[in-house]
Amino acid sequence: MKRLLADSPRGILVIVHGAFEHSGRYDETAAFYQQQGFHVIYGDLPGQGKSSRRRGHIQRFDEYIDAICEWVEKAQSFELPVFLLGHSMGGLAVIRTMELRKLNVQAVLLSSPALGIYEKPTKPVEIVSRVLDMVYPKMKVETPAFSEKITRNIDVMERDRDDTLILDKISVRWYWEFVRGMKRAFKQIDDYPDVPTLIMQAGEDLMVNIDKTKDWFHKLDISEKSYKEWPSMYHEILNEPERLTVYQYMNSYLQFQLDKAMFVRR
Repeated sequence: MKRLLADSPRGILVIVHGAFEHSGRYDETAAFYQQQGFHVIYGDLPGQGKSSRRRGHIQRFDEYIDAICEWVEKAQSFELPVFLLGHSMGGLAVIRTMELRKLNVQAVLLSSPALGIYEKPTKPVEIVSRVLDMVYPKMKVETPAFSEKITRNIDVMERDRDDTLILDKISVRWYWEFVRGMKRAFKQIDDYPDVPTLIMQAGEDLMVNIDKTKDWFHKLDISEKSYKEWPSMYHEILNEPERLTVYQYMNSYLQFQLDKAMFVRR
């Protein structure tokens, strides 16, 4: 778990990274919000980054939920408003965490959440992998090359090519827990607590199915929800050439939620 502490904090931002990647890819994002007056807590999800030797494998999706709860619990110890940000699969993990654990946070922000994906195995491979999930769940398969599909930022693409912490293999169990997590996010949507939620979706997303994102958003029955689509941006809106605009938009949203909470307390 990493912590960046602001000099005069106004809140805490907990960041949850996506599939195949690691927390180090969010150092720039974390530094920006530290400068904006937020303590930032983030880390590597189980089986990713430097979290463990069991790279590319989880037994249960709940392992991600347990990690997020641990980070949020640490954030709550500062007794400041806590905001939870999840990207892609990290966004899905945040959704499942809120549905199952109903964490006490000021607001949830989701960046291109993985509620439906484009990259799926062929039918024969899917059938075989279902069997392997039961008899040999730790078997690993190579991940496709995603670099040019996730961002238009050449500097990020070049950096990622030399990043040994990015997963190149995942287990069969990891894949099916991911699929089950997406299905359960819809099935248990009524369990999502009444917490302000912002979805920020890449307009040119080549990884997640935008229609699924919109479907989940429209079905979400809470008092305050917002949807922002970023035209022309690829999947990783926090890494795109225009990312500063996204940062500033998020900062405005965070400040709005802080102002609203202050007004309510008065």
